[in-house]
Formats: sequence, structure tokens, C-alpha cells
Amino acid sequence: MDTILIWQIEWIVAVQAAAGAPWTQLAQAFSFIGTEYFFLLVMPAILWCYDAPLGVRAGLALMTSATVNGILKLAFHMPRPQWIDARVQALAEETSYGLPSGHAQNSVVLWGYLAYRIRRWWATLGAVVLILGISFSRIFLGVHFPTDVLGGWIVGAVILALFVWLEDPIARWLKSRPLGMRLVVVALGSISLLGIGWLVLQGTSPGGPWPFGPEASPHAIQGLIPPTAALFGLALGAVLLADWGKFDGRLGGVGKRAGRLAMGLGGVALLYIGLNLLLPEGQLWRFLRYGLVGFWIAYGAPRVFVAARLDR
Repeated sequence: MDTILIWQIEWIVAVQAAAGAPWTQLAQAFSFIGTEYFFLLVMPAILWCYDAPLGVRAGLALMTSATVNGILKLAFHMPRPQWIDARVQALAEETSYGLPSGHAQNSVVLWGYLAYRIRRWWATLGAVVLILGISFSRIFLGVHFPTDVLGGWIVGAVILALFVWLEDPIARWLKSRPLGMRLVVVALGSISLLGIGWLVLQGTSPGGPWPFGPEASPHAIQGLIPPTAALFGLALGAVLLADWGKFDGRLGGVGKRAGRLAMGLGGVALLYIGLNLLLPEGQLWRFLRYGLVGFWIAYGAPRVFVAARLDR
């Protein structure tokens, strides 16, 4: 394994030395498309302004993938290139373990799922460009080995295939159950993933030594809090949205859709940034903040849109 990592480091160093500033900017732009900040813009836009069921399912697939990625990072506890060789320029800041690449894995799941559902040549081409651009940007920026990206592609493809295979049967099964049972099932499903991550954390030891202090160690549960909490809130909201059945993102002209997007993103900002400033520190409060963001996107905002007559 050491020989493989050393060979990959030599390749990363050579690529970084040969490329100039424009390539760095392009890589950082592609890398941004794989961050939660970008997802907080794109996923609500799909749900609120294009197709609510598609946005909900894409969001659930993405958050499931992000949670699984966090669990696998803890299980493999593999380093990032800049941790073991100072010649690698860290052109992005990351403190979690490296394998598998979350950007690569999540891009396969999200853009692959959207391409599968839209089923147009331009959607497929766009998905391929985004997956490759996002994935290779992580190597160029010095935060992932090529094997991290390959691992992300493999895990992402498996999650995408399972989601496509199981989403309709699970949706039908849930629909046949009472509302209370549906809420309990999706809540327990989300929390169980956090529990699995905690068990993996307890059963593994930190790799290293890596250049981190105890407060910034990648061997910690906090990396799993955002995706599991967002999944928790999004899943609960999705169940309530489907049960309510009075919002259709496909309705309304450009003005109404722009109004929904502006109002909805304002709510996201209040919860994401405002609660971060108001709530005390701690993982429980962090879980609450991300959970409320997910719930707002899936259910809170559509209820407000209908009340404000922005739904059609």
C-alpha cells in the first residue's frame, strides 16, 4: 500500500507543478460544486421550482451517500496526500479521512440519479462532465489520491444502483402505512446510520500520526452529524409533504418560482447561519440545526409558499 501511495504522490506533485493558476481556479470551481454550500442552493431549487418528488428523492439519495461516505472514512481511516508528503500543495482545506472521496462518491449519486430520472442526452452529458470535473479537481487540489476517487466512484455507483432499485418499492410500502408509522420508520432509519457510524468509530483507532491536534482529529463523530441530521429532517419533511399533497414545484411562472426560491433560500440562510450564531456549541445543537434545514427544504418552505400564494 505504501508503494501505491508514494507513486500517486509523485503523480500529484508532477501535475501540480505543470499546471498554472487558471487550472487551479477551474479545479476550485468544480470542487465547490461538490460542497454542501452548493447543494444548499441546487437541491432546494429542484424541489421548489422544478419537480418536488425529484428534488426530494435526489436529496435523500445525496444525504444517504454523504452519511455512508462518512462511515466508510472512519472505517478505512486513510490519509490525504498532504498529510504524508509536504511537497503536495493542499489547495483546499479538509480534515476528514481520505478514502473514499466524498466529492467523487456524491457526484456519482446526485448527478447520476438526476441523469437517470431526466433521461435526456444533455443531462447524461452534463452528469459525466460534472462527475469527472469534480472528481479530478480533488486530485489536482492535493486533497485526494486517485485511489480515493476510484473508491468514491465504486461506492457511489453501488449506492446509486441500490437507490434506483429500492426507491419505488420502499415508497409504496411506506405509502401503505399510517402517517405515524412512516415518520417513525424514516426517523429510525436516519438515526440508525448515525449509530452505525458511532460503532465504527468505537471499533477503530486513529491512523497516523497525522498533523492534527485532538480538537481537529478526523477520528471523530462530528463529520457524521451534518449528513445524518439533514437526512433526518429531509426524510421527515418528505413524508409530511407527500401526505399533505398540496405543493407542485412545476406550477407557477418565472416570477412565482423566483419568489419561491428567494423566500426559501432566505429561510435556509436564517436556519443555517442564524442558528449557528444563536445556538450553543455541541453536537446535539448542530444536529438540530442541520435537521431543521432539511425539514425546511422538504416541508416548511412548501407550506409557506402555498400560504403566500406562490405555489401557482
